[in-house]
Amino acid sequence: MSKFNSNKSGTLKMNRSGHLAYSMDIKDRLIMAILTSFFNESKFYGDNSEEILEDIRKMIKKDAKFVANLAIYARKEMYLRSISHVLIGELAQSEEGKQYVRRAITEVVQRVDDMTEIVSYTLSNYGKPIPNSMKKGIADAFITFDEYSLAKYNRKKDVRLKDLLCLTHPKAKTEEQNHMFKRVLEDKLKTLVTWEVELSTKGNNKETWEELIAEKRLGYMAALRNLRNIIKAQPNNLEDIYNFLSDENRVRKSKQLPFRYYSAYNVLRNEGLGTSKVYDTLEKAIEYSTKNIETLKGKTMISADVSGSMSCCMSGKSDISCAEIAVLMMAIANHICEETITTTFDTHLYSNPISTRNGIIANANSIPINGGGTNITLPIRYLLDNNIFVDRIIILSDNEINSGYNTCQYYVEQYKKKVNPDVWIHAIDLQGYGTQQFHGEKVNIIAGWNEKVLEFIHKAEKGTESLKEKIEKYHFE
Repeated sequence: MSKFNSNKSGTLKMNRSGHLAYSMDIKDRLIMAILTSFFNESKFYGDNSEEILEDIRKMIKKDAKFVANLAIYARKEMYLRSISHVLIGELAQSEEGKQYVRRAITEVVQRVDDMTEIVSYTLSNYGKPIPNSMKKGIADAFITFDEYSLAKYNRKKDVRLKDLLCLTHPKAKTEEQNHMFKRVLEDKLKTLVTWEVELSTKGNNKETWEELIAEKRLGYMAALRNLRNIIKAQPNNLEDIYNFLSDENRVRKSKQLPFRYYSAYNVLRNEGLGTSKVYDTLEKAIEYSTKNIETLKGKTMISADVSGSMSCCMSGKSDISCAEIAVLMMAIANHICEETITTTFDTHLYSNPISTRNGIIANANSIPINGGGTNITLPIRYLLDNNIFVDRIIILSDNEINSGYNTCQYYVEQYKKKVNPDVWIHAIDLQGYGTQQFHGEKVNIIAGWNEKVLEFIHKAEKGTESLKEKIEKYHFE
């Protein structure tokens, strides 16, 4: 049986709130930080971007290939853009990392503005010259985009597309592409009439939305984020949007983080907009996004941290708190489990039983978020005190315990002695502060804000793969 936590020594240290926690090795710590980071965003216990940068640079010296894999994994699997740009920028500045940069860029660049953001990060932090490995990677990526894509992101920012052309000199594949590059340089790309342009020129009204919907001009994210405006306009073809958003293939291709559906649902609910059809649409979409996760057999305790330190928003551009992400992830986990006990905790433990037959978002919305201190020992102590057998315990938290005097692992060991010696602990880190509450055998430390992290629960228990192992061999074998 594989062991999925490299911190076998169980070295104790103080966490950010001054309580006992276990230290993590640099690779585990970096995974937790990267997969829960928008970078340069404040958290309850402060912005730890400088610490993340320090670990990135140390890790590049130690294992640059791992950092390259982590950048690609963060972008392609967890849909995190900014932090993947940082990782590429740092790799390109190092002797150890430059050999991976060109290939990594072609994987990380999923949109045109990924290229400009990577170069912007480099210029703002290191100035010129741009490393040759980065130039070659950007050039490779540039030739993969058509004129529509280039025009869509040809914005007047510090780094523009024509700047990239001048910096990287991509070799056109065809004569037509060569002409297109010339139009980029001359700011003469074919005029792109986007849905945003249509709305600004024709107005945010029923007729405009009907036209955009009928002509299939809205991408998945645009339709999801504008659902409120579309419903308020009352277009006659509103049903087409519902069908579009709940189409299983489109859901999978859209690569939306689950909280996007949750956010759209709550915006409509809070304003009293829409009928049951739109709520069914969003429930169906989020269910499709979790469809391929293997069912967790047996009995599972799932507990979400709803303490004060989880009240901060994920980013300055989001009004979704980490506590809301925790309860949403709990509702998703509940959906893929055969049998569950669901609780939340802060200074106290709260029982929140939810049915697997209810909608995921409706279940998440039924769970109160209270605030208060953070006592992660409570769900384990509840099982221990009541002699309740479970096969696994899933904890969703920032791991910043600030209540109680014993470590969580102390109670896990007591539970193993008295109730189930084979219990698994799956700790899902939602903030990446760099410490953990569990260590040893049958402990699986994972991180992230989307349903994909739940796949590593079943894999860990089978001994087939951990999150770290997945990243280590993700692209550069």
